[in-house]
Amino acid sequence: MTALERLVAEELDTPVDGRVTDLAAAIAAKHGDASRAVLFYGSCLRERQLDGLMLDFYLIVSDYRAAYAKRWLAVANRIMPPNVFYFERDGLRAKYAVLSERDFHRLNGPETGSVSVWARFAQPSRLVWAADATARQAAISAIARAAPTLLAAALPVVGNPPDALDLWRGAFSLTYSAELRAERPGRAQSVVDLDADRYRRFGEAAMAQAVATTGGPGWRSRRLQGKALSLLRLAKASATFAGGADYLAWKINRHAGTDIRLKPWQRRWPLLAAISLLPRLLKTGAVR
Repeated sequence: MTALERLVAEELDTPVDGRVTDLAAAIAAKHGDASRAVLFYGSCLRERQLDGLMLDFYLIVSDYRAAYAKRWLAVANRIMPPNVFYFERDGLRAKYAVLSERDFHRLNGPETGSVSVWARFAQPSRLVWAADATARQAAISAIARAAPTLLAAALPVVGNPPDALDLWRGAFSLTYSAELRAERPGRAQSVVDLDADRYRRFGEAAMAQAVATTGGPGWRSRRLQGKALSLLRLAKASATFAGGADYLAWKINRHAGTDIRLKPWQRRWPLLAAISLLPRLLKTGAVR
């Protein structure tokens, strides 16, 4: 393993609440032998009280066709990854995104202009279920690509500041601008500052690879692509994600400090609800 892969492996193996592990195993079981790994990530990773929150997972599968009983879900996942689903067990709620091992590896690297995966997995995550040692190693190798990709993409804009944490802060600010995000101002700084030692260690290990991979599309292109993809994925999720409108409102309220209350028709038609809410959210800055 490289130094960065060792850091990733250590972080992925950090223990989590047993209820999270049980939930991950249930998600994997839902997709049978196609399941290869389940990763826990996001803001709930730092929380001790999980009740009332929406936990975030990625399910990594061997093949989309093998993961689904319905062929159209496999086609949708292949054409526009990932598919996103709602899951509930023992009082905990979660959403999980599905990617193949091949797509997970690709989307963590510089060959893709979309920031969605590598921006998330440059941040902490946990491997909470794995089919075997080979699946574990594949997850480590894929995630170890994320931090170099993020920092390499940010270097031409942010430069190489004296404080390495400023590069991380600038990098996350750029990625937030490349998606439709419900975040308070200063979110990029707080993500880094809450775990500064972690980002210093990962940054030092990632920088040699980051310099080697500098290039790819510019941030104007990433912003245009990212926001368009956000809308298209939202449209697709309206067909796969039960309670999608309620989740959207909950997430915006939690991260942007708003007080959105949905009407019955918005719950029945989540895509129309999102479209109807978007202009007001953009105007007020709740979504950027």
